[in-house]
Amino acid sequence: MKRIVLIAGFESFNADLYRKAADVARSRCPELDIRVFSDRDISTKPTKVEAALDNADVFFGSLLFDYDQVLWLRDRLTTIPIRLVFESALELMSLTKLGAFAIGDKPKGMPKPVKFILDKFSQGREEDRLAGYISFLKVGPKLLKYVPVQKVQDLRNWLIIYGYWNAGGADNVAALFWTLAEKYLGLKIGDIPPPVETPNMGLLHPDYPGFFTSPREYLEWYESQKSKVKIQNIPTPDSRLRGSDAEDTSASTRFPTPAIVGILLYRKHVITKQPYIPQLIRYFERAGLIPLPIFINGVEGHVAVRDWMTTTYETAQRQLGNVETPSLSSEAVTVDAIVSTIGFPLVGGPAGSMEAGRQVEVATRILSAKNVPYIVAAPLLIQDIHSWTRQGIGGLQSVVLYALPELDGAIDTVPLGGLVGEKIYLIPERVQRLVARLQKWIILRQKPAAERKVAIILYGFPPGYGATGTAALLNVPRSLLKFLQVLKDRGYTVGDLPEDGEELIRWVKEADEEIMSRKDAKPPRDKESTLCAFAPLREIKSQVMVPTQKLEKWLGYLQTSRIEKHWKSLSGSGIKTYGDELLVGGVQLGNIWIGVQPPLGIPGDPMRLMFDRDLTPHPQYAAYYKWLQQEFQADAVIHFGMHGTVEWLPGSPLGNTGYSWSDILLGNLPNLYIYAANNPSESILAKRRGYGTIISHNVPPYGRAGLYKELVALRDLIAEYREDPEKNYALKEAICKKIVDTGINTDCPLEEAKHLGIAFTPENARLFSKSVFDRYLLQVYEYLQVLENRLFSSGLHVLGEPPNAEQLASYLQAYFGEEISADVVKAIVNEGIVGAGLAKEPQQRQEIFPQNPPVPESGVGQTDVSRLEEALKIRDLLLQTTDELSNLLRGLNGEYIPPAPGGDLLRDGMGVLPTGRNIHALDPYRMPSPAAYERGRAIAQNIISQHLHEHGEYPETVAVMLWGLDAIKTRGESLGILLELVGAEPIKEGTGRIVRYGLKPLAEVGHPRIDVLGNLSGIFRDSFINIIELLDDLFQRAATAEESEAENFIRKHYLGLQAQGVDNPSARLFSNPAGDFGSMVNERVTDGNWESGDELGNTWRDRNVFSYGRQDKGQSRSEVLTQLLQKCDRIVQEIDSVEYGLTDIQEYYANTGGLKKAAEKQRGKKVTASFVESFSQDTTPRNLDDLLRMEYRTKLLNPKWAEAMANQGSGGAFEISQRMTALIGWGGTADFTDDWVYDQAADTYVLDAEMAEKLRKANPEAFRNIVGRAIEAHGRGFWNADPEKLEKLRQLYETTDNELEGVNK
Repeated sequence: MKRIVLIAGFESFNADLYRKAADVARSRCPELDIRVFSDRDISTKPTKVEAALDNADVFFGSLLFDYDQVLWLRDRLTTIPIRLVFESALELMSLTKLGAFAIGDKPKGMPKPVKFILDKFSQGREEDRLAGYISFLKVGPKLLKYVPVQKVQDLRNWLIIYGYWNAGGADNVAALFWTLAEKYLGLKIGDIPPPVETPNMGLLHPDYPGFFTSPREYLEWYESQKSKVKIQNIPTPDSRLRGSDAEDTSASTRFPTPAIVGILLYRKHVITKQPYIPQLIRYFERAGLIPLPIFINGVEGHVAVRDWMTTTYETAQRQLGNVETPSLSSEAVTVDAIVSTIGFPLVGGPAGSMEAGRQVEVATRILSAKNVPYIVAAPLLIQDIHSWTRQGIGGLQSVVLYALPELDGAIDTVPLGGLVGEKIYLIPERVQRLVARLQKWIILRQKPAAERKVAIILYGFPPGYGATGTAALLNVPRSLLKFLQVLKDRGYTVGDLPEDGEELIRWVKEADEEIMSRKDAKPPRDKESTLCAFAPLREIKSQVMVPTQKLEKWLGYLQTSRIEKHWKSLSGSGIKTYGDELLVGGVQLGNIWIGVQPPLGIPGDPMRLMFDRDLTPHPQYAAYYKWLQQEFQADAVIHFGMHGTVEWLPGSPLGNTGYSWSDILLGNLPNLYIYAANNPSESILAKRRGYGTIISHNVPPYGRAGLYKELVALRDLIAEYREDPEKNYALKEAICKKIVDTGINTDCPLEEAKHLGIAFTPENARLFSKSVFDRYLLQVYEYLQVLENRLFSSGLHVLGEPPNAEQLASYLQAYFGEEISADVVKAIVNEGIVGAGLAKEPQQRQEIFPQNPPVPESGVGQTDVSRLEEALKIRDLLLQTTDELSNLLRGLNGEYIPPAPGGDLLRDGMGVLPTGRNIHALDPYRMPSPAAYERGRAIAQNIISQHLHEHGEYPETVAVMLWGLDAIKTRGESLGILLELVGAEPIKEGTGRIVRYGLKPLAEVGHPRIDVLGNLSGIFRDSFINIIELLDDLFQRAATAEESEAENFIRKHYLGLQAQGVDNPSARLFSNPAGDFGSMVNERVTDGNWESGDELGNTWRDRNVFSYGRQDKGQSRSEVLTQLLQKCDRIVQEIDSVEYGLTDIQEYYANTGGLKKAAEKQRGKKVTASFVESFSQDTTPRNLDDLLRMEYRTKLLNPKWAEAMANQGSGGAFEISQRMTALIGWGGTADFTDDWVYDQAADTYVLDAEMAEKLRKANPEAFRNIVGRAIEAHGRGFWNADPEKLEKLRQLYETTDNELEGVNK
């Protein structure tokens, strides 16, 4: 008997087909012992698989990528004489051996003898090489048949076998087995049939017995079938072949022109007659769409789109002479949308064919030429339906279906079904969601602008604090008014607009809130159910009462029951509810409706829904979104700014199901989401859970902090003293007084005084020698220089508004620093430099570069010229900010929005420009990048050095904050920090994918293995499941490594927990409960619902006891977390941008501050928290208190920052208010109680009459919060306020509060 062992990897659905093929093969050759397994059997039946491999004659494997399985197989395959591995990890493919032919230890893809022929099959295009390879499989054996060399004949046989496998089907696979038996196993077979050929690329239909090789031929056949009974409700293609007339947008019918959708299908699924293929086609037809089902091997997706599909847009462009795709076939068919059921990148598919950045570039070029929606929707082939619906989509499946297609600009990803056992099943309700969303996009494309209805949703959280009509980094009032004016200019039906965007926000706010003050009063309404309130503005204010019976009908029985289970009844929440009616309030301007997104929870618990996966939105929240679709009949919705809440609703972490509330409420609405370009982390949720097509916007201009008020005086005094210390000795006391008055002695303590335990005062300064004092003044002077050069985000951005000259200069100066002088920047901004550093006029060039003008003959190095060229390009890209509005309009036209990586301008430069793009994250299997790993290592080494210097010993445990935001933007620097602490490094397989974090020998590490508490943000937890599993594996291996406890603190702590009988003692990754987000610390701080810092620490702990890894998916591991907190010596975190500093957002104190307080409670002493600013070159960690002081001096207390923000109207006032809340948060979690901060904040924003009046008028709720937080700080003991100042604050608060209450009565 000759044994062949076959293991099917990501095609486990074909395992049954392989078994049938084995039966066919044995029927002609009983001497064959063929054993078929799926890759899952390696984990579930390892003994059985190993026994089969032992003494096997042939190993055949396909689509095997799991690294653990790859390693397991490598150890067991080397003794098998014949090894055939197709389209798998290169580590396995390198074992391929057939006679004298072998691929070798360092495979780079396809065998070398094949490569020289491929250009003939790819027409010289790099992206077509793999598609050419598939073509070569058919002719290669014929070309090589008469070459006598045995090695070449073995290559020929390998190609024949590959060809049988690639052709698919039981008969072809049986022939594959017979070929092996005849040529290599010494068995007699006789005639072996040639492969049953199927086109590499073709079209199919359930009602056609064969395949089409031309789209035109298919569509002509389809047209001929329209009168036949067999195809139900078949749409009419009309003249949709290439060269047809431009799309008719004048009609207002459902589909003014027949809608054709190109569908990419796996060829192997077609060949093996997977039942889901005809089912999927039928769903499209029943929806009135014409399917164009094209099957491909996987690598030719871009060829099918580029050459076989065209669009009315492309036709028009070609008529103008803009030919982007010269290879477009004369047989191409005009489509309205493209759906890929393949996943992976469009170019190269599962195999990839070129460097990742080039793949995206080519795909973007092709899809931009077509300019129609590109959607990826597929059944899961790696993960089964059961695990998806219970835990969400994770690991490699999430990369295949989401991360990689998003790089190409794919939108609206819908999982259509998946594996049940070894079978692929569709979930009908998911397919219906895909088809219905497609319909809405196509209708949007074909509907005239004047008839389109658009709903614009504004952000309004937290309620009662002036948040309505605000968004992070965006001036919503000005942006909204600008956008509405553009809509009006483009032919949309828009009513009369106010001159001021703030007035528009007030209208929306009144329509949303006014009725709420009439407690228990049923508001008057007319016969159309529109409320009769607000007579002066009644024509535009849309206040509709939705009866609960109508909401029940919209939701259906199941969803109604889910809501009633948690809210008792549809009228029982008390949120905008009047009797049995629910209020939906907004402003309607023609066909444009503007409203405020409902609160998530209830008064006192406004974020309730984010913290309980099993909860449901309250009835009014559901009524709001359902009304937009059912009665307003919106064609599209725009979530206006970062960020709303619908994508955070309870549901599957990744991979919406019919039970996910974001899916239920958004339904089929195209969702355009305006988002800051520097936040690719949270935008992932908007994109994946909220079907958001992201339109990125730029960050505000940068400002240099400079020095102000007493800091300027202090600097000047020190400078004067240092000119002649002997002569200016009398200044010493004034300098000391200024240092104390400004609080600089807390930023820069005199170490000698600190060592002696005495306060720094003018009197005590006399105790120290002149040299000590002079050295201290130099330290203070240098610190003032650091403050002076710190950057801050100046004001807010206006959507689509290009920067003026001053703002352009601020961007360039912030990015280039001292590399380019201010004079050169000025010349660039004013277009005085046109290229390669050349000034337009010789005289100007001499003025700019008096010593060394950067012209070619001057000998200036290439680096200088390249930086000037980069500055010119950045200038031009920044001026393309108008793309933000134009691409938002293109989205409303149902056009393709080009993708771009989200990131940080200061770090990534041109990489994140221009804005207005559909931003995405990155391939999580490439994290950390080489640069991120090295920088992370440097940071970790600095952390260790600091701790050794401060404490004389190594830290045993360091808490590392793993957040999605900085991980994406830095390409994984936080992972680099963690790996260096543990003493590990990334291990890559042949394609560059990171498949393991390997332990380095201790001798190479240079320090003990330091234990880590990894605190995961909810987004990191849900977006990087593969990384979490790799880290969990790393900690397990470190914990069980045979190393001394003195050199391996992970093992030391692991053994201690193990001795206590604790389950999973190597668990090190903790986060919120599965499906939930946030620590709830900021919610308690915002509501003032806490008594002590320990309460906040307990809140953090209770929300973060949930462990994640290969097995743990949110299990509570309180014993492990408690020990890690007890042993925690230090906390480290990266700050990802100027815009999101420690004092700018609530998340830092809520998470890092909360962890710090929880650890200090367990340890009984202070725990140092260190931060590194990833947007700078410096890798030196700064302590929390030092960085807080630095940020407060350069932002909140800085007159330049204050003026810039106050000039932004209601949004700017809200931003100031939020920072006052964060100040309280840091007081509670980090005991930050510097009086000077509160004193200066009160003086700047409350006691300055002009500033106070500006803020109060712009946003009275925000101003009330500013005043209230200052009073709260005194009440909590954070601020020792002057009694007179405190009384003024109280009077102002009471006055403001009364005014607000009067407005709301």
